[in-house]
Amino acid sequence: MIYLAGIERIFQVGDEAVHALSNVNLTVHAGEYIAIMGPSGSGKSTLLNIIGLLDRPDRGVYRLEDVDATDLTDDQQASVRRHKIGFVFQFFHLVPRLTAAENVELPLILAGVDMAERQSRVQAALSALGLGDRAKHRPDQLSGGQRQRVAIARATIMQPNVILADEPTGNLDRNSGKDVIQSLEDLYKKGMTLILVTHDPDLGSRALRKVQMVDGKILEDTRAL
Repeated sequence: MIYLAGIERIFQVGDEAVHALSNVNLTVHAGEYIAIMGPSGSGKSTLLNIIGLLDRPDRGVYRLEDVDATDLTDDQQASVRRHKIGFVFQFFHLVPRLTAAENVELPLILAGVDMAERQSRVQAALSALGLGDRAKHRPDQLSGGQRQRVAIARATIMQPNVILADEPTGNLDRNSGKDVIQSLEDLYKKGMTLILVTHDPDLGSRALRKVQMVDGKILEDTRAL
């Protein structure tokens, strides 16, 4: 499903070239649950951004479902992101002036889905995450955990094949974080591929495969027994 070979990502910081990713090789099969772990600055989020087509590698090959994603145009990448990849971020990235339902509806509007189907799918997605009675609330009227679950509903409303979650509990209290992780794991159990970036060892231990990164390189890649 996801194949990365010899991936390099270099950022220029003043006169210094910083290797955010160095010769990264990674294969992810459909339906896997992977935690990408490592200290701050290890390249976790950079790797996730490349997988999610939010960034491009300077060298190497990235294939997504047998398509060479490194050669796609910006418009083609945007289309792939819209239909195949769902994103969940630490800080939610909800539109403040829109209600929960309107935030979840945005990807469907961009995809040209008709209004009746949009409303049906949005209500079903919010209800599945325990937010059916919060559809008309704006983000500032929701708790942190509720906002993150709205973000999960928005990320999955297009029924993508893969969910990318970058520190999804990093801005939440422990109880809210447990609810969010359970929501993500429920999606994994339904067949979605889940790739989670975290520095929390307890959270990482829940995954069936752990990829440990240090200094832009994959140090270990282990599977649960």
